[in-house]
Amino acid sequence: MMLKRSIPSLALPLLTFTTTTSSSRIRRRRIIIRYDYIVCCKMSSTPTPTATPTTPRFPKFISLQNTYSSTSIPLRLAAAAADDDDDDDIKRETARDRLRFRLVSYNILAQVYVKSSLFPHSPSSCLRWKARSQALLTLLNNLGADFLCLQEVDEYESFYKPNMDTNGYSSIYLQRSGNKRDGCAIFFKPNSAELILQENIDYNDLLNSIQNGTLLSDDIQNDEQATVNKDATVKSGSTPKDTPQERGDPNDPCVRLKRDCVGIMAAFKLKGSFNHIVIVANTHLYWDPEWADVKLAQAKYLLSRLAQFKTLVTNKFKCASSLIAAGDFNSTPGDKVYQYLISGTTSSPLETIRGLEDVPIPLRSVYDFTVGEPKFTNCTPDFTNTLDYIFFSTSDCIKPVSLLELPESDSSDVAGGLPNSSHPSDHIPIGAEFEISSSV
Repeated sequence: MMLKRSIPSLALPLLTFTTTTSSSRIRRRRIIIRYDYIVCCKMSSTPTPTATPTTPRFPKFISLQNTYSSTSIPLRLAAAAADDDDDDDIKRETARDRLRFRLVSYNILAQVYVKSSLFPHSPSSCLRWKARSQALLTLLNNLGADFLCLQEVDEYESFYKPNMDTNGYSSIYLQRSGNKRDGCAIFFKPNSAELILQENIDYNDLLNSIQNGTLLSDDIQNDEQATVNKDATVKSGSTPKDTPQERGDPNDPCVRLKRDCVGIMAAFKLKGSFNHIVIVANTHLYWDPEWADVKLAQAKYLLSRLAQFKTLVTNKFKCASSLIAAGDFNSTPGDKVYQYLISGTTSSPLETIRGLEDVPIPLRSVYDFTVGEPKFTNCTPDFTNTLDYIFFSTSDCIKPVSLLELPESDSSDVAGGLPNSSHPSDHIPIGAEFEISSSV
C-alpha cells in the first residue's frame, strides 16, 4: 500500500524488523522510508490495493418488480439459457421471447473544463486527472452496463478507448465541432450487441435551415420557466463551455445557432434468440439558459433526425426496432425542451427553422415513467437539479424493469457538492435495465 505523506526530504536508512507469531513461524515486514512516501510492503499472499485520493460510489440497479412482473433473464445470458438442455420448456420459452440490456447515461465532466476556480468546493485531489481518470474508469466498469452513453468525453484516444477496450467494451465517438476538445461517446459490449449502422449529428447543420434571418425566441427567453432556468444555471458550478466573447453577436442567427454541439445515433442488433434492433442516441445540448431557443431548435432537430434514422433502419434491416435517446439535455423537468421531447409539439413554434416540423415520436423519460424524475442529476453548492435523461419510445416492445439507484439530496456522499471523493463528476450517472419482448 502506498500512502502519500508530507515529511521532510531526508535520506533515511532502510529499517527492517521481524516478529514471531505464537506458532514460532516468522513473518517478515520491511518498512522503506524515502523522500515524501512511506511504502509498507507486507510479505503475504494477499496483495494490498493501492490507495487513491478518490473512492467512487458504485450504484446498483434496483428492480421495478412491483411495477412490472417479469421472469425473463439478462440479454447476455439469453442465448446460452435457450440452449441449456437442463432448462425446462418454460425457461427456454422465456429466453426465446424476452431479452434484457442495461444502459447508463453519464456526463463525466471533461478534464479540460476542470479548474479549481470553477470547483472551489471540491478537494483538489479529486480534480487531478490522474485521480479522476482512475475513479471514472473504476466506476464505469462497476456499473455493469451493456451500453454507456457518455458526454463531455475528452482524452478519448489516449485513455478511454484503450482502457475500456481492455475491459470488454467497443466504442464510437464524435468530438464536438470547432476547437472544442470533448464530445459524445457510446461504449457497448460486443457480446451483447452488434453495431450495424451509425449516423452523427452536428447541430451546426441548423445553420443551413435558417429562413428570414431571425429566430422567434422572445417568447422562450421571457417566459417564467426560462427565467427560473437562467437563475439556476448562472448560480451553478457547472462549467460553461464557452465565454460571452466566444459566443459572438446574439442577434446574429448564424452565430446563435453555431454552438458546436453534437450527438450520435447508432443501431445495434441485440444478440439473443430473436432478431431485434435497438437505436441508441447520445447527445449533449447547449448549456446557456439565456439561449433556450437554441436548445429547443436542437431538440427539434434531434427528433427529426431520429425519426428519419428509425425509418432508415426499419427499411434497411426489415426488423423491429426500439428507440432510446439519452444524454445531458441541459433542461430541467417541465421546461419547453423537456415538454417538446415528451410530446413532439411545442407552444412556441420556430417558424424560421425549415424542416423542423413537429415529429410525433412518443418519448418518455424512464424515471418519470416509473418512479418520477430524480431530484437532481447535477449537484453543486449553488445548483442542484435534473439535467440528464434517458428517453425511450413507449410505443415499441420495450419496457424498463430496473433503475440505477440515485443518491438522495441529503446523502453524505453529495454533501458540499460534486465532484468529490465519491463522485468524480459534477453529474451523477443515471441508468435503466430494459426488457424487449418478441410477443408485443
